[in-house]
Amino acid sequence: MACLTRSLFVWMALFGAGPSFASVPDMYSSASLHAKYASLGERLHHNPFRRALSLDSSESPTDLKGDIYALVDYPLATISAALKGPEDWCEVLILHVNTKQCLATTDKSRTALTVHIGKKTPQSLEDAYPIEFSYRIATATANYLEIQLNAQEGPLSTRNYRIRLRAVPVDGGRTFMHLTYSYDYGMAGRLAMKTYLATLGSDKIGFTQTGKQSSGQPEFIGGMRGVVERNTMRYYLAIDAYLGTLATPPSVRLQKRLHSWFTATEQYPRQLREVSRTAYMDMKRSEYLRQQAMQ
Repeated sequence: MACLTRSLFVWMALFGAGPSFASVPDMYSSASLHAKYASLGERLHHNPFRRALSLDSSESPTDLKGDIYALVDYPLATISAALKGPEDWCEVLILHVNTKQCLATTDKSRTALTVHIGKKTPQSLEDAYPIEFSYRIATATANYLEIQLNAQEGPLSTRNYRIRLRAVPVDGGRTFMHLTYSYDYGMAGRLAMKTYLATLGSDKIGFTQTGKQSSGQPEFIGGMRGVVERNTMRYYLAIDAYLGTLATPPSVRLQKRLHSWFTATEQYPRQLREVSRTAYMDMKRSEYLRQQAMQ
């Protein structure tokens, strides 16, 4: 029973060979991302997010997927250098409110990130759920970057977790990025999600507007798509907060990242507000110190 309870909390959190440089041509991948940038047009600049960003999600009987497309004020070379190592990704992932720890390991065959996922409050690692992501730089050239994190298994019959970052340079020294967060699930996972959405998550919403209330206020998507939209946004904001501190002195870098991530989430309180700033900062400083000691 204790194991089932722990898995349910982790489910709620999740859904609430070293690096190699590819030498194959990247024309198709780069071209497709440039085409997406062109097709989004004004949607990047006229949206409810108050930043150059577009968010989409999809749901099928067996999987969920969230996609964020964003225009950022960093050259592609800067982003590639900042995110080229697995330890860099642990610096990103620890900002997420549900990440309790991230450790990077490399052996002769692959590089892995062991990410402990848990509650939005302080928690021992024994009570969190470890998910092992394989880490791979699929392509890294002057014109295209693709980094993949894949995990075969998660709690309660979930599987095939995929975090993928793609990026291309665009005009003005900026970069157009595409972040994908997706996973598959079985019967146990669907039942756990239904339980969560009927109880603790009954008032949770995502970002996609589905209509308007009689008062004229927008209505937003809920359910499983709402969950994946919230987590995709949290991961994107973690990447953005990390990139925003590259020029900051190392001694204050963590503090600035934590403040930046929390401040960004507070732009969307209906979707992302979970804990107070003080509670988040105290918890994350403690988790980061634990992570650094174990790494």
